This record gives sequence, C-alpha cells and structure tokens, in this order.
Amino acid sequence: MIVTDTHTHLYSEAFDEDRNDMINRAMQQGVSRFFIPAIDSTYTTSMLQLEQDYPNNVFLMMGLHPTHVKDNYKEELKHVEEMLASRKFYAVGEIGIDLYWDKSTLEIQQEAFKYQIQLAKQYKLPINIHCREAFDEIFEVLESEKSDDLFGIFHCFTGNLEQAHRAISYNMKLGIGGVATFKNGKIDQFLNQIDLKHIVLETDSPYLAPVPYRGKRNESLYILKVLEKLSILYNITPEEVANITTQNSKEVFKV
Repeated sequence: MIVTDTHTHLYSEAFDEDRNDMINRAMQQGVSRFFIPAIDSTYTTSMLQLEQDYPNNVFLMMGLHPTHVKDNYKEELKHVEEMLASRKFYAVGEIGIDLYWDKSTLEIQQEAFKYQIQLAKQYKLPINIHCREAFDEIFEVLESEKSDDLFGIFHCFTGNLEQAHRAISYNMKLGIGGVATFKNGKIDQFLNQIDLKHIVLETDSPYLAPVPYRGKRNESLYILKVLEKLSILYNITPEEVANITTQNSKEVFKV
C-alpha cells in the first residue's frame, strides 16, 4: 500500500528534534510520498535539504503563503519567480487568501494569489490553495483565472457540499486531512457524496492532527487515521482509498 501525503511541512521547526525518525516511521507504514508546500523564502534552504535527503520521496512546491504576504511581498514573489525558473517544482503553493489572521492585507493577498496562479499556468503546474475564512474571495480569483490550464488542490478543505462542488468545478481536488476525523469537522457529513476521484489525502503536519491525536503535534504517519475514516465513509477498504487517492495525486502532480 502506497499512501501519499499531499501537504506536509516536514521542514517545520516542530520536527527539529526527530525529523528523520518521524519520516521513517511514516515510510515504514507505507506513507512514502511527501509533497512539501512553501511558506516564504526563509524555508527554501530547508526544503532543498529535505529533497536532497529523501530524493525518491520528497516533492517540493514553491510559493508565498497568504499569511506571509507582508510589506516585502514583491521581493518574496520575485524569489518564487526565480526559484521556478531555476529548477523543477511540482506545484505552486501554498498560495491563496487567509482572512482569519489579518483582513487588512486582503488586497495584496489577492494580488499575490492571482500572480502566482499566472506563474503556475506559465510553468504548467498545479496550484495548492490555502483558504481560511475566504471562500468567496478565493472563488472570485479562481473565476477570473478559470481555464483548462488552471488545476490543483484545495488544501485542507473545510467548506460545505456546495463549496466542494464549486472547488471541483475549477479543476481542483479536495485535500482532506485531520478535520475529517473531528466531531465538529462537518465535512464527514457529506464527503461520501463526492466521488473519491476528487479527493487527495494530506496531514498539514505539524498542524491539525487527527483524532485521537488532536491537539498534539501532527506527523505524516497519522494520515493513516484519515485513511481509516475515509474507508468507513466510503465503505471500501483502506487499501482502496490509498490506491485511488495516490492515483489522484499522480494526476495532479504528474509524478
């Protein structure tokens, strides 16, 4: 069984004490494909090191995270542009809009999001979308950029069924993680109404650990709890969920 974690911050400081052990724990249980989103330029070196350490398992994205769209965002976008021009990445991400922490940066978040979508199209890459309290704003940008070459993953999808269908209409897979196991997560109430071909698995580790680890540091191994939950929701074996969602990730990332 090959399991794919389509969104994990393996370079996070939360793993500084046991990074290799944590990655090996996951790999021993079949979690062997790790897709690494970018946050900003300060993490680029750590990301490249991870890829060097695990060349067959780690696949990098490049982008500017919406919560890091600050006064220096133009310099950061230049870094994204330079990196995309210099070597292979598997997606532009994570990018998007986050109005949970700071609504005052909405305008420049929109600008950065749109610009990075255009970079993704230029390089024929998928996008990896971060959306927090910003569904309408995200959809507005996606609508303006809608085309056959716009595709990717709606990371950590936490919307309702209508929003799920809308995201899928923009050629997005839904990234499903620990929230699917939460009592109040809500997405478990309608997820099985969405064809599994639209779903990929993720942890967003070290964040959003699934039950029974909720509130603790998340890690890629815990994706197996998400896998179990989806196997119950869709009434198929965990192996089938793993195979289908890994195949879906291959369609998106082309690897």
